[in-house]
Amino acid sequence: MTTQTDTMRNHWWWRPGWSVGRRFYTWHLTFEGQSDVHRLADEYRSAIAPLGGVLTPIPDRWLHLTMQGIGFVGEANEQDVHAVVNAARTRLAAVPAFDLQIGPEVLDPEAVLLHVHPDDPVRAVRDAIRAAIGEVLGEVPEKAEGFTPHVSVAYSAGDGPAAPITEVLDGLSLTPARARISSAELIVLHRDNLMYEWETLATVPLG
Repeated sequence: MTTQTDTMRNHWWWRPGWSVGRRFYTWHLTFEGQSDVHRLADEYRSAIAPLGGVLTPIPDRWLHLTMQGIGFVGEANEQDVHAVVNAARTRLAAVPAFDLQIGPEVLDPEAVLLHVHPDDPVRAVRDAIRAAIGEVLGEVPEKAEGFTPHVSVAYSAGDGPAAPITEVLDGLSLTPARARISSAELIVLHRDNLMYEWETLATVPLG
């Protein structure tokens, strides 16, 4: 395991602009029907269960790879959002579907993350989505730099030492998961229930 922290902090603090009831348009890669990803996530859930409420495990339904936001519902123009989807359909058709390895884990101050390999295809999807947003809106929210593709399997539920989590993760030797990525999803996201939950607005296939 790789660790990036000696202390944990609560992931569920309210970031600027967020509050109960707010919804956000964003692009994710999701893992519905990806049994090997679910297998690995379940192995992590079982491993961290003895830690109690220190970590919030992520159910299969809400596993995701965060890609690129557009804006809050009520602030982003709905017509523009649909235009972004249409522009993304054209651009993503030129990006081939691909396979990913997910894992092993990295302990971040706010989450147990699984890095993905190779990450170049993921970046190609994000670049295509960003180009579609720029085509419609003229500018792209969020920086292009600093993007590290990953899948979280648990979030930190409070502030405290990382050592108990590190001890559990150091004792694991889990087989990374394989995933087939054949689409990107535009979702309407919220975090009202100490979990990232969403409705899918559009599923856009890769080439």
